[in-house]
Amino acid sequence: MKTALRFVAATMITVLISTISYAQDSSKRPIRILVASPPGGPSDTQIRLLVPKMSEVLGRTLIVDNRPSNNGVLATEITAQAAPDGHTLCVGNSGTHAVNATLYLKLPYDPVRDFAPISQFSTTGLIVAGNPRLPGKSIHDLVALAKKQPGKLNVSIAGATGELAGDALWAQLQLKMTNIRYKGSAPATLAVLTGETDLAMLTALAILPHVKAGKLKAYGITSLQRSPLLPDLPTLAEQGVTGYEVRFWNGLFAPAKTPERVVRQLNKSVVLALQDPEVKERFKQLGLVIVGNTPEEFSAVVKNDVAKFRKLIIDSGIPRL
Repeated sequence: MKTALRFVAATMITVLISTISYAQDSSKRPIRILVASPPGGPSDTQIRLLVPKMSEVLGRTLIVDNRPSNNGVLATEITAQAAPDGHTLCVGNSGTHAVNATLYLKLPYDPVRDFAPISQFSTTGLIVAGNPRLPGKSIHDLVALAKKQPGKLNVSIAGATGELAGDALWAQLQLKMTNIRYKGSAPATLAVLTGETDLAMLTALAILPHVKAGKLKAYGITSLQRSPLLPDLPTLAEQGVTGYEVRFWNGLFAPAKTPERVVRQLNKSVVLALQDPEVKERFKQLGLVIVGNTPEEFSAVVKNDVAKFRKLIIDSGIPRL
């Protein structure tokens, strides 16, 4: 009995020392949040809106570290390989943590096994956007143009979700397009604006000002509901593209094996930040639907989307990288 009590006491002391040690260490070290795109993109914008409140809740300094690369692989890989101590996190999305799982034949990380999901920020549809010199206003006008010149229309690729969304749409519409990859939505948007490319699949957050200014043309949105920011823009489903839906999401991840208490602390900071009135209003203005779920719920979203996009990639015959 005494031995058992000594064991329990020793265990409790060990846990207490570990907690105190972590807290003391945490007070000295900032939390680095890797973003897989340049400043100004959807992932970057959202985390920068959340950081002030998260920092207040955690009592910690949070540093946003942009590491752009094709389909967000670099920042995501760095996080997967980081020490699981809560000091290195990443903003992931439906591309980095769902599409890439099947899109890449040799991905340097496992989107499910190598991460501890913390919380999902938001979801939104993607807009089929084009340079204003392109004719027509509907997806049918775009189809007619593309069929006259197969393979000649260039599509800006900002990330894996946009690439898959586009490839699946073109396959369903029996169109041939040429993809040109960029390191994030900002350079992908610029390419369409300048006429370097013809089209892109981007969030309203990335292109809304350009659409409203007439510098970009919107042909439709990939979600089943219209965007409140562009209420006159019909969904692709409304335009007869049946059975097609793609939604883009963002969320926060830690490396796998990060202590549960750390994950819970981080989750609390994200959820409270998303509930901040100013943050909620800003997300609404950006056309984002706030989520703020639990680690378990977010994990289920990732697993479900990995399976969903795997089927979409295989059924559509999209080439793997």
